Amino acid sequence: ICSPLKWTAVHWSRKSIINNQWNLMCMSCLRKLLNIQNNKRWIRYGLSKYCFCIFLKCCIQLFLRTLRIYKRSFYTHFFDRMGIQIVPTTGRAVDGITREVRSLPGVNYAISTNGGTVADLARGISLKRCTLSNAKALEVLGIVKKYRAMYDPYIDGRGISQPAFIEHMEDYGLSPVIQKMVLSTRDVVPNILHYVTDCKKDVEKVNVYLADVKDIEPLRKELSGVEGIVISSSLYNNLEINALGATKGIALMWLAGYLGIAPEATMAFGDGEND
Repeated sequence: ICSPLKWTAVHWSRKSIINNQWNLMCMSCLRKLLNIQNNKRWIRYGLSKYCFCIFLKCCIQLFLRTLRIYKRSFYTHFFDRMGIQIVPTTGRAVDGITREVRSLPGVNYAISTNGGTVADLARGISLKRCTLSNAKALEVLGIVKKYRAMYDPYIDGRGISQPAFIEHMEDYGLSPVIQKMVLSTRDVVPNILHYVTDCKKDVEKVNVYLADVKDIEPLRKELSGVEGIVISSSLYNNLEINALGATKGIALMWLAGYLGIAPEATMAFGDGEND
């Protein structure tokens, strides 16, 4: 930075120049410096002004970062004092709740797999579970596999998938964003049905993506004949099967009771059928 000769070798792209107003101001100083290279006084002036702009920019960024930390601390203290809980309520397994959501002030508990699990995030434990029995899950999977569908049961907080699905997610209408989420939240086994049969564990939820949306209603109709389950959806080509009694609303009311919060003191919002 101290050698004016170095500046002549720097090639500044237009994209980097138009990023923000700060860059524009800093680059105007450099432009002066480069246009009047033979004038040493202007070179020193340009460098000092450019360095000052960078220093000022860093100071403001540090101030804003400190302000964000203070705001977070304030809101965390406020929520704790007022007894306010913000509860992410999702069709995903617990592992699928992102770090950004977990780190929000007031987030201490979560409802996952559409109410299949109520979790204490701070302690990393399940407070309540409402799951499909292993036999019931296999009955559901036996029906689903007759259709051209990608299906994954959720067991112990993780989705279970197989290579035939993971390697061809685009065939089942999954967008790149959903594909990325699926890859980060699934354990891949050679065969899902064999895995569920051998592990003998209960299943929190069965998630289904259909390659043909015309199959949704026939599959829903066939599944409605199975006792002890509830069917919902969160996407246009998706069905989600839970144990009867495992819904987000039931789980939310249970958690409110557990925390001593009256039903009339709760509020919920969502944008899908499973909400």
